[in-house]
Amino acid sequence: MNNLKNITKTTLSKEWARLDRIDYDYQFKNGEWKRLSRECYNRGNGAAILLYNVEKQTVILTKQFRMPAYENNSSEGMSIEACAGAIDNNDKPLETIIRETEEEVGYRISDAKLVLTAYTSPGALTEKMFLFVAEYDEGMKVSKGGGLESEDEDIEILEIPFSEALEMIKKEEIIDAKTIMLLQYAQINKILIPEYKGI
Repeated sequence: MNNLKNITKTTLSKEWARLDRIDYDYQFKNGEWKRLSRECYNRGNGAAILLYNVEKQTVILTKQFRMPAYENNSSEGMSIEACAGAIDNNDKPLETIIRETEEEVGYRISDAKLVLTAYTSPGALTEKMFLFVAEYDEGMKVSKGGGLESEDEDIEILEIPFSEALEMIKKEEIIDAKTIMLLQYAQINKILIPEYKGI
């Protein structure tokens, strides 16, 4: 980028993740250069998955407490989401989501299809999400799930009719972006319609 130079970074916090202030010179379309400053939260990348069952017409979602959502609106602290997790170290997104699926919801899958990648909030977060879909059935259930105590997870597992999950978006009962994207992907691509199975 020829319109960007003199980037300096100051770490403001390095607790659960890293918060940096990044100062830089940016040239606008009118040719003027300005010195700008932005805060950038780096928590790494993540992966999420929509588990679906064509025969039962259901999806697996999770429900858990999210402090940032609670801070924004206390009535929205309990968040309904697709199973997801942070990508650790040099893990691949697929490895991450296979592991998270078993830890969070108790289903052991061997593969998943990557359908979308998206930045969740590119104005403030470095995080890019890798979004997957996979079929599940009861034979894949190997544990009760619920997350890891070592990570202070307390996850409720929800098996919901797909049609109900779509209605929950309309009613603003599901307001998590990655989950909405995955549910709408499933709707647009008709992956729960038997004759479209596998698309």
